[in-house]
Amino acid sequence: TDMNFVMTDKGQFVEVQGTAEHTPFTREQLFQMMDVATKGCNELFRAQEEIVGPIFKRS
Repeated sequence: TDMNFVMTDKGQFVEVQGTAEHTPFTREQLFQMMDVATKGCNELFRAQEEIVGPIFKRS
């Protein structure tokens, strides 16, 4: 399975794109992938805020 997710920092999905490749996936597996994507994006948003946030707060 190949899935791409684009999300906002508010937890909204901007883009969801995926293909089963060799074996179809279930609705439950899709929801699990969405949960993993949400967790990963939230971790990225926190890291971005920590690293880049102070730069923009100086302005």
